[in-house]
Amino acid sequence: MEHAEYMRRALELAQQAAAMGEVPVGAVIVRRTTGEIVGEGYNRRETDRHALAHAELMAIDAACRKLGGWRLPDCALYVTLEPCPMCSGAIIQARIDEVYYGASDPKSGAVQSVQQMFLLPYNYRPAAVGGVLQEECSALLSAFFRDLRLRRREKNESGEKK
Repeated sequence: MEHAEYMRRALELAQQAAAMGEVPVGAVIVRRTTGEIVGEGYNRRETDRHALAHAELMAIDAACRKLGGWRLPDCALYVTLEPCPMCSGAIIQARIDEVYYGASDPKSGAVQSVQQMFLLPYNYRPAAVGGVLQEECSALLSAFFRDLRLRRREKNESGEKK
């Protein structure tokens, strides 16, 4: 599989999140030597009512369970949105080699946009590449937030309480 194919799987997971009313972010962890997907996740913060239920953390948890350890050497993460500081920290701690993300996050991205956590002098520094299927990833997020604003506006206009 190529980078775009793994990102397409992450986009499928992001669409599952959107269908649940979650911010549409999906993540896939791939063992680089075999091409096997060893972990998947999508945002579940609203559903689980849990601040840690980010797509990347769900995928890291699944990969650790599958591979039997907290280190994920020889693994790459594909995620539809640039990781936040919490997820970037988890990526560093899990020793993931490479991160590929689709859309940049100008409000809370911690790989390139707001911070550059992977360049800080931690004991481990993943490589990162942004812009993989950027248009598709950005379009999914934009449509989700546009629809959310529209629903909120309609709710307010109908006199319902927030």
